[in-house]
Amino acid sequence: MDASLVSPASKKEIFLKDYSAPLFSIEKTSLLFELFEDNALVTAKSVFKKTISGNTELSLDGGPYMELLSIELDGRHISSDEYSLTENSLLLHSVPESFELTIKTRLKPKENTRLEGLYYSGGNFCTQCEAEGFRHVTYFLDRPDVLTVYDVRVEADKEKYPILLANGNKGSFGDLDGGRHYTEWQDPHPKPSYLFALVAGDLAERKSSFVTKSGRDVELNIYVRPTDLERSEYAMGALERSMKWDEDVFGLEYDLDVYNIVAVSDFNMGAMENKGLNIFNTKYVLADQYTATDADFGHVEGVIGHEYFHNWTGNRVTCRDWFQLSLKEGLTVFRDQEFLSDLGSRSLKRIEDVKALRFSQFPEDGSPLAHPIRPEKYVEINNFYTATVYNKGAEVIRMMHTLIGASAFRSGMDLYFERHDGQAVTCEDFVKAMEDASGYNLSQFRLWYSQAGTPTVSLERRRRGKDIALKLEQVCPATPGQPVKKANHMPIVIGWLDADGNEITPEISEGGAWNGTNCLLQLIETMQEFVFRDVPDGAVLSFLRGFSAPVIVKSDYTESELAHLIEADTDAFARYEAAQTLAINVVLAAYEGQDTNSRSVYLAAISKCLSQELQDPALLAELISVPSEIELGQKITELDVERLHTAREALVLEIASINKEQLENLYEDLKQSSYELSEEAKGKRRLRNKLLSYLALLKDGDERVKEHFQNADNMTDQIAALVEVSHSDFEFRDNIFTEFYNQWHDNELVIDKWFAVQAQSKRSDALLLIEELSNHDDFSYANPNRLRSLVMSFSLLNQRAFHAADGSGYKFLANVIAEVDKKNPQTAAKLVAPLGRWQKMPKTNADLMKKYLKSLLKSSTLSDDVRELCEKSVA
Repeated sequence: MDASLVSPASKKEIFLKDYSAPLFSIEKTSLLFELFEDNALVTAKSVFKKTISGNTELSLDGGPYMELLSIELDGRHISSDEYSLTENSLLLHSVPESFELTIKTRLKPKENTRLEGLYYSGGNFCTQCEAEGFRHVTYFLDRPDVLTVYDVRVEADKEKYPILLANGNKGSFGDLDGGRHYTEWQDPHPKPSYLFALVAGDLAERKSSFVTKSGRDVELNIYVRPTDLERSEYAMGALERSMKWDEDVFGLEYDLDVYNIVAVSDFNMGAMENKGLNIFNTKYVLADQYTATDADFGHVEGVIGHEYFHNWTGNRVTCRDWFQLSLKEGLTVFRDQEFLSDLGSRSLKRIEDVKALRFSQFPEDGSPLAHPIRPEKYVEINNFYTATVYNKGAEVIRMMHTLIGASAFRSGMDLYFERHDGQAVTCEDFVKAMEDASGYNLSQFRLWYSQAGTPTVSLERRRRGKDIALKLEQVCPATPGQPVKKANHMPIVIGWLDADGNEITPEISEGGAWNGTNCLLQLIETMQEFVFRDVPDGAVLSFLRGFSAPVIVKSDYTESELAHLIEADTDAFARYEAAQTLAINVVLAAYEGQDTNSRSVYLAAISKCLSQELQDPALLAELISVPSEIELGQKITELDVERLHTAREALVLEIASINKEQLENLYEDLKQSSYELSEEAKGKRRLRNKLLSYLALLKDGDERVKEHFQNADNMTDQIAALVEVSHSDFEFRDNIFTEFYNQWHDNELVIDKWFAVQAQSKRSDALLLIEELSNHDDFSYANPNRLRSLVMSFSLLNQRAFHAADGSGYKFLANVIAEVDKKNPQTAAKLVAPLGRWQKMPKTNADLMKKYLKSLLKSSTLSDDVRELCEKSVA
């Protein structure tokens, strides 16, 4: 690392090994918020108590974005020589064993473009305090292991801000002089400061109720802008389904009298699980058939569920420190995945989750930003809200579930809550509860928490007479700070199919156990051999069913074996994986200029899938999908984006040409007379829109796409057509985009889609269009959703345009990062990762990517959020 690139003002790294318990506890906190048009006054009254006798100083976290007005200690105003104030802390020089501290601060929410702490958005006041936002509200012990009970009073102008919300149950309310009013809230459950929330605004309310399993009535409210009320119905249903599911599956009941959700348009995250008052990005609350795709409905359902499930896995039991973030996030992602799997298609949900993991987490694991799900160190905690902590964290929980079984896992969850309700704990505490409940030794399994990187599992089969020996070898690559890895403990679920496609269960020598037609192998060594007895000739191994471990597989499958799995495997993920593997082999062979048998075998397999009786339209859509250029690029050591684009497009066109009649007939058969949101209807739309992507490439494809667009009675179909228009040079291309914009220009979430679709265009002039869109009147650097829709869609999803040989894509992204960092460092940091993935690029591209990372580091005003990621990315 070039020392000249390191700012002397940068934060110091924080290490897990240096954790120490807080020196003070806070028994109770009372907060008064006086909200005005140009400022907000916050009075925080807290009762402190020393946890270690003898220490005399109290250091409180603070920030540069608030003004300290006064401090009182046990009712006495203290003088300036009794404390020290820095940009990030308030130090009281001498305090008694226990005391009441009252601090008054002034904030300017309308100037808060960081969207952290208390800020103003769309006419409303709201907060975002995770991870360290509460220190921008008042001086406090802003750490997750300091839990206290809160009572809150909010005062504001009654006409402008008729709705005043905070955590917990509603207390007294009433009018004040000067047209103002107040509402008080009490939360009886101790919580860390990151779970604090406040909202004040003019909002419409959707009301419902839920009766818990013990017979308690819970009031449910969703607050949105008045114009959005009609689109909040689905979210309310999702909340009710989440509450019922958590009771049925985990026995967990909601614990307050009211549950409030508020949707805001300017939000750095997807949503936030603040106790009893969840603040959401509008993207994950608002949905109807005309403005939301089927995928959007799924996201609303999943995120509503995720934040609700946090009530126990994150709120009632929280993190001791931020290194334990996956304790709540990985576990809760697993829970929301299971929730959606139970509500819809478990097979399809598993495929979608694995695709998301491979798209976002696998590249992270293979980059300079690789880290374990429980990191060892960080500079800026906001940078560890990553796919590794969330998605890989969920996979680690899922492996535990697979190893010990569903019943023991449920017992482990019960024991976890029994032991730790109301506490701030560690990942180790969770694993220990699972061990004690199941009697299962998870000591080696714990390596998943501390080792970064994606392991590769290689399989090799050898026939020995009637038996087959399956040799498995695991290797995990070196990652920053971890050059050598130990063998992980991983569950490998397999099956066997005979030559006719029937499931068989041959006896296994040792190291595995059958459960129905699935066999669980325990891979614990670097290399292990498993012997299966009396395996008939022609039998094919079905490997890593359900994606039972988050690994890369290197197999010795032949083309004909993969085709057999595509046709006959009863495990949906294994069928999908076989189709993807064969397609990858085909494209990479073409990329390398090789002539192999895999192409004809793959094309025949796809044609056969299309000709079979239609049973699961959504699964068929996945089976016939060629992997994206992003997925394919991960398989190439030195990537030529143009050559890869050409190779993939040729295969897609060949599939369309060979199967033209089948595609057309099936496309017509799948046409639905009216819109439904059932799983069957969504599956048919999914397949029909996949067929459209093939038919768009053929003669008269333009007219078919145009007709599809004009006849669409829902956003799923409309966007599917718009995507094909975006990639094309159809004569009506500009007119269609103008028509769509004119139709939806008043709906910000739909216009986000309009930006995103164009950002992903496969056209050679895509970057020019993206630069034009960045100057569009509706583009804003201040709104995270709009930034993500254009800039992240371009840099993460448009491999061809982003990696333009002249570096213009990198320059564009670096300029955006620099601009956004001036106002919202947290969002700017989320844009950095694509520039850091230079390892598989040709030297010219890699040098350009590092050049623009270094150019960012030269800025004296660069935030710690962005600086940390840039420094790691060029290391």
